[in-house]
Amino acid sequence: MSARQAFSKARSDLLYAHERNTSLCAPFLSVLPVSGASVSVLAGVGGQSTVCSSDPTAARLDELQFDLGEGPCWDALSTRVPVLHPDLHADGPGIWPLFANAVHENAATGDVRALYAFPLFVGSLGIGAVDLYASSHIPLEAEQITDATELASLASWQVLRRILADNATDDLGGPSINNRREVHQATGMVLAQLGISAADAALLLRAHAYSSGRSVAEVANDIVERRLDFATDGSL
Repeated sequence: MSARQAFSKARSDLLYAHERNTSLCAPFLSVLPVSGASVSVLAGVGGQSTVCSSDPTAARLDELQFDLGEGPCWDALSTRVPVLHPDLHADGPGIWPLFANAVHENAATGDVRALYAFPLFVGSLGIGAVDLYASSHIPLEAEQITDATELASLASWQVLRRILADNATDDLGGPSINNRREVHQATGMVLAQLGISAADAALLLRAHAYSSGRSVAEVANDIVERRLDFATDGSL
């Protein structure tokens, strides 16, 4: 299988990961020269948690970042750009002193030489990050970074679907027909703001309601009244 065929398959696997209940980590491993992967939720949309990890080392790297509050996943989420460190021993101590020291001293992470993180977000809604590690100093090529960024974008939607499947947020603020009409109108506005499908716009509306502890109807009213714009709002 060629590199482009492998990427097409990885993309397809992520597109249907929620429906098929398959791994969100495996597609990244199939196309990138890395040893392990994890997908984590860091923002209010679901609390801090690891969605999946390919192996104990990947899981431990996530755990260390949660505990210490620093590391590539936090940087990726805050900057919304890939974080690329092919030589952790050279870069890590100057950027994440606590995390780099913990990785160096922890037997479970002894084979980690390179770290990469790609942000998970949809519109203004921050979600988390994909963490990748390699056991050797392997810089990612430009095409690989582009591919991983696209896969992370697909993974963002899949993480939202999994979170909301476990935490129903279908409350529309009551059975009022007016509420439902406003939700429908707001869905159309989100669709226009981000150029996404109606189903994804509805999903994002529910995710924002869940992350903010409000009803879908309340968030819909903010959108219709133009107090909230997913294309520009940076409150999450």
